[in-house]
Amino acid sequence: MAQALIVTSAAEFAGAARQGRLGGLDVGTKTIGLATCDATWSYATAVETIRRTKFSADLGHLRGFVGRHSLTGLVVGLPLNLDGSDSPRTQSVRAFARNLVPLGLRLLLWDERWSTVAVERTMIEADMSRAKRAEKIDAHAAAHILQAAIDALVNLPQPR
Repeated sequence: MAQALIVTSAAEFAGAARQGRLGGLDVGTKTIGLATCDATWSYATAVETIRRTKFSADLGHLRGFVGRHSLTGLVVGLPLNLDGSDSPRTQSVRAFARNLVPLGLRLLLWDERWSTVAVERTMIEADMSRAKRAEKIDAHAAAHILQAAIDALVNLPQPR
């Protein structure tokens, strides 16, 4: 199993990356939204939302998600304050990411400010019911976070 690496820099993540599919996580207190992208890092897709329970059960579900989708890394949404500083929630997500080390994957902590708001606006514009939005918002927020990260990754300057 590869050594886990946790970074906040797209360049550092890409430098350690092997091509392949990535997963996106939107970690909340009650749920985790899951998304994946294609192996060429072109587009992200919402997969599912899981209800959080004990961490060991969450880790087991994530291990299955990683295996089913043959993921080579994870992008984890980092809930920063609007001024870019850490909050208690940010620290909780950082701790969650550290606890994912047994998966042996590269982890990119990605700024998720405004992701849920953007996704909810899109769902409202699509005239999605409140119940449907509640059911799907976390997975779609994970896809939004993952899409932003892969857009940054593929647009990094190429080494000369």
